[in-house]
Amino acid sequence: MTTISTPTPTRPWLPSTKDKLRDLFFFLLSIVATYVIVAITPMKGKLAYFILFFLLYMSLTAGLQYFARGSAAAKDAFVSSLVAVGAVLTVMPIASIIGTVVSKGYKGLHLGILTTDMSLAAPTDPIANGGLLHAITGTLTLVVLALIMSVPIGILTALYLTEIQGSLSRPIQFLVQAMSGVPSIVAGLFILSAVLYPITKGYSGLMGALALTILMIPTVARTSQEVLKLIPDDLREAGVALGGTQWRTVAMIVLPAARSGLITAVILGIARIAGETAPLLLLTGGGDTVNPNAFNGSIGSLPYYIWKSFNAGSPEAITRAWAGLLVLMIIVLVLFTLARLLGTRKVAR
Repeated sequence: MTTISTPTPTRPWLPSTKDKLRDLFFFLLSIVATYVIVAITPMKGKLAYFILFFLLYMSLTAGLQYFARGSAAAKDAFVSSLVAVGAVLTVMPIASIIGTVVSKGYKGLHLGILTTDMSLAAPTDPIANGGLLHAITGTLTLVVLALIMSVPIGILTALYLTEIQGSLSRPIQFLVQAMSGVPSIVAGLFILSAVLYPITKGYSGLMGALALTILMIPTVARTSQEVLKLIPDDLREAGVALGGTQWRTVAMIVLPAARSGLITAVILGIARIAGETAPLLLLTGGGDTVNPNAFNGSIGSLPYYIWKSFNAGSPEAITRAWAGLLVLMIIVLVLFTLARLLGTRKVAR
């Protein structure tokens, strides 16, 4: 019996091994040429290395494509190189920030940093004294309270703008867009003058959570609105055709279909407020002990802890501040990772 072997399908649009080796050769050649030019010319510094390398790499790749395949291929190689430059320029600040925080923040980490607070220690004390327990629990308390208040308002606003589309849609849309650009200090001053001074007359976690809610609502509302717009109208029409009212169609068809995107909107809103500092300086008091009562008394937070440590000015205090920055950055990165994971359709189901 004769077996017929089927040929392996080829992908001519993918670069071949020869093309990859050629690109690697030009990459290494550009690095060597950059070092030589910087060494023999007055141009010095990281900026000179960066600009010269990409100019040489773009020139070599575009020139090769011009002689091998013509001007169209040369233009394509040039534009591809520009896109690569833009990607690198985007990643460089992020990598620099992460590298700086990690390199300076790990020195402030110790075994008791997550289990002790600063009730018996000052920012200028040795690093081993005190920890971040009060700041982490305070930040989580503020975020949870803001989450409880802002998520229903944000999602209901998005539903009104996309599903109801009543007579107030345009002014509400304008207000949501305007609120997304409000500085955080304005939200803090508003709660300070409208609630804290005339009503409560004291610092508390609730005051800080109200200011964070003002900042979180636009993020949740706008992101949820864009997610709901992606739901096909066929699903809505099918629900109405089956005899369902509008609210039942929205509750049983539209919202479950947009579940993954709404989860992403909520987590992005949390990440938006996790590092806010200005409102908390005005409203929470920044206590150094763990306060389980968010409605009475000062409460700590990671941004307040970082600000207070930097303000102390001693080497130990600055190291504590970098350690607090590292912990806060890890929390935000975890939130964005959760947003990516929970935003996938398989996990949402």
